[in-house]
Amino acid sequence: MTAAVTADAVADGGGGRRHRPVPAWLLGLAGLAGVMALVEAVPRAGLVKKRFLPPFSDMVSALADEAGTGAFWRALLETLRGWAIGLAIATTAGVVLGIVIGGLPLVRAAMSSTIEFLRPIPSVALIPLAVLLYGTTMRSTLLLVVYASFWQVLVQVLYGVRDVDPVARETARSYRFRALTQVRTVLWPTALPYVMTGFRLAAAVALILEITGELVIGSPGLGKQIAVAQSSNAVASMYALVIVVGLIGVAVNVVVRAVERRALRWHPSVRREVVS
Repeated sequence: MTAAVTADAVADGGGGRRHRPVPAWLLGLAGLAGVMALVEAVPRAGLVKKRFLPPFSDMVSALADEAGTGAFWRALLETLRGWAIGLAIATTAGVVLGIVIGGLPLVRAAMSSTIEFLRPIPSVALIPLAVLLYGTTMRSTLLLVVYASFWQVLVQVLYGVRDVDPVARETARSYRFRALTQVRTVLWPTALPYVMTGFRLAAAVALILEITGELVIGSPGLGKQIAVAQSSNAVASMYALVIVVGLIGVAVNVVVRAVERRALRWHPSVRREVVS
């Protein structure tokens, strides 16, 4: 009994009070505040020329100016639209083809070498082809987004299909389940965590390629606005737009994580995360 009380006292820090851990979001905000303070101080101290790195307050002022223009909001909507369309196409194609290829051993064996050949090709290597086919329109960037995101989903779905319990698969076949019933009751519950992982990876990759395509190709969006600001020597505006892209990335990650927790609320990993 005495040993148990002593152990509890040590765990409580000896004072009988439990110290709650600092929330992760608060630590994140503290780190972000530190970065902002550093970016504000470095150029003002003369360590970096302001024409290369303006103070953070100048970036915020430039961002406020950009937010007051219609061109900024049109570019933002173009970026989000291209990202969403590309991600939707890549996810749908990756899930459907992953289930078909992974569910048929002969097809998987026939397609494995093709997948391993095409998957490592960088999406930016397709920029000349995209421009040749679609010019500087949104479809050029969409081609890059779909190509890069598709592989993230497809590979994860293939892993998910391969992870299905063979006993459950054979049981479904012995009961003469239809193909769609087997997918819904046997394959999908096992593959869904892999699908969500692929979707999360594809969401980030799609945003990267969307901005890259707009920067390089010149299709409408925030990437093009960044390139215009850089060529016009509007450095503060360029950094302000980069900050917006970063905020979009954070928002995308938060939304995708929420969707993942919602879709996998029955999964043990998510239930442990909620409990902790």
